[in-house]
Amino acid sequence: MTDPTAGLPAPRAWRLDGLANRLAASPRFRSICARVPGLRRIARAEGAALFDLMQGFVQSQMLRALVELRVLDMLADTPATAATLSPRVQVPPERLAVLLQAGAAMGLLRRRGDRYALARRGAAFLSVPGLAEMVRHHGVLYDDLADPVAFIRGETTPGLADFWPYVFGAGGPMPPEATERYSRLMADSQSLVAEEALAHVSLGSARRLMDVGGGTGTFLRAVRQRYPALELALFDLPGVVEQAALPADVARHGGSFRTDPLPAGADVISLVRVLYDHSDATVRALLARVHAALPPGGRVLVIEPMSGGKRPDPQTDVYFSVYTMAMQTGRTRSAEAISGLLSEAGFAEISCEKGHIRYLTSLVEAHKPKGRAVDGTDCQ
Repeated sequence: MTDPTAGLPAPRAWRLDGLANRLAASPRFRSICARVPGLRRIARAEGAALFDLMQGFVQSQMLRALVELRVLDMLADTPATAATLSPRVQVPPERLAVLLQAGAAMGLLRRRGDRYALARRGAAFLSVPGLAEMVRHHGVLYDDLADPVAFIRGETTPGLADFWPYVFGAGGPMPPEATERYSRLMADSQSLVAEEALAHVSLGSARRLMDVGGGTGTFLRAVRQRYPALELALFDLPGVVEQAALPADVARHGGSFRTDPLPAGADVISLVRVLYDHSDATVRALLARVHAALPPGGRVLVIEPMSGGKRPDPQTDVYFSVYTMAMQTGRTRSAEAISGLLSEAGFAEISCEKGHIRYLTSLVEAHKPKGRAVDGTDCQ
């Protein structure tokens, strides 16, 4: 196919980018930058950023070692040297010293003399529910990315897909161990997502909210704390719903949104970190079921990390996009793409809200029209 833009002058911004790139690639220009105070600072920062890109995998693996050995927990209250900590973690002192020094360089620990203690960043890490468990879980993803070129080409069979068997919609109930593993990791990681989401949405006018794919009910528990009078319902796989730690008045519906209609009665339906687990075909079918279950004027809330779209995001367009690719069934969509799928399903008055912490979540809200649908979205 012939490129229709071939032979046309490049946009001015692209020409300026090309000039800047040629300068950045010029050894002579870099030499000049190294001698000019203001430019020297910029050049050093860019060089450090490039090196961080290269060493990122080492940092993530050293973080995993700190977590697996529970070093951060051991240093939370009492500083220690490599020699005194060595017997507790069963690592030779000279090798443990390398790990502790790396932890200090990453800001997780602080060093005073030969002793190491927990730093503020390390304390913050320990305070985030589910973060250590997620780091442990990343061993599966690291294995999947051992050959990144084969992975990107689709020539591998990622093990991460086996960790989340529910996304394939296999017939029959999930094995108990898979249900428990899925539920625990989802519950651990959902509390911060719920807090962030509820900072951007009002449910004061809602009568009944049903959380679809809500796991063990973390989001619903957060909603109950903020809106105690709101009726709540949970819809998820039967084995997952059974494990939900929820008040007795919360309705529980076991089923699969792939094959079963959603119960009617809710005027708000939430989808918290659900769509990015699934293909467009599955998402279209799910949104059609959501639309059918809602009354006219009802709302759907899509709450999950989202791609930056035309403005690539450094977290969601690297971490989440690769993670969902490894799952083999889903993908990290932009708010604009989600808005388009909602519009196809018959929703209108679509609005988007970027989260304060975008790698936790963003929000797309849409309404089922009371009458003739009026197109309109602010998701650009």
